[in-house]
Amino acid sequence: MKKYSLIIPAVLLVILVLTALFAPYLTPHDPFAQDLDNRFMGPCRAYLMGTDDLGRCIFSRLILGTRVSLLIGVAVVSINTIIGTLVGLISGFGHKIIDSIMMGIIDILLAFPGAILTLAVAGILGPGLLNMIIALTVLGWVSYARFVRGMVLSLKEREFVESARCLRFGNVHILFKHILPNCLGPIVVLSSMDMAGVILMAAGLSFLGLGVQGSFPEWGLMLNQGKDYLRIAPHLATCPGLAIMVAALAFNLLGDGLRDLLQGEGVHFN
Repeated sequence: MKKYSLIIPAVLLVILVLTALFAPYLTPHDPFAQDLDNRFMGPCRAYLMGTDDLGRCIFSRLILGTRVSLLIGVAVVSINTIIGTLVGLISGFGHKIIDSIMMGIIDILLAFPGAILTLAVAGILGPGLLNMIIALTVLGWVSYARFVRGMVLSLKEREFVESARCLRFGNVHILFKHILPNCLGPIVVLSSMDMAGVILMAAGLSFLGLGVQGSFPEWGLMLNQGKDYLRIAPHLATCPGLAIMVAALAFNLLGDGLRDLLQGEGVHFN
């Protein structure tokens, strides 16, 4: 039954990935082409989700925006996962002094409200794709570091690690050949859940004018542009809002399904 819980999020994820990869070939209209004679059109056969204030096809812009949102999510989660995993491995397996120093730094960073610090960094750096990715990675790796460290502290006392030490394998070999592979499953679950939060936060930054700007379609930016026309053309904000919800829901359901599957196999999440 737990395996079947992965079907829906897996299908949604495949659709999102394929849409992002083949976006230029799936758009029925030019996402940037303006047609002022057809402004604020509602959903119809020619425009499945209507047109915006400049007569641009919302459906085409949403499809192209999928590529932007997934790119941001993959980039941020990848950076957070790599940094957090390395810090967690070194902290959990290293000397107690190294562990104390690293965990002290992490505790200091955790004292700052994550959302407020992200907004502050984004505000200082200014709008832009690269600046938004930097802002989202300032504290994003911390949760990975604490999580991996806890797993390493548990795993390094297991029999297979003691056996590797008896065979006189080096610490680097034990860390990356024996301990890290046993952490990968939970890390994948944490990453999939983090993707949902990153997509929502990236959309929020663009909505506030601190993320992707300009004419290039991004879901949060489209939501911001559509909020001024809620009374006369609610589909301008509703469509990108639904896209954000579906993407976040897909990754949350995927993370829940993977977690249940791993727990059924004896892997526990603290």
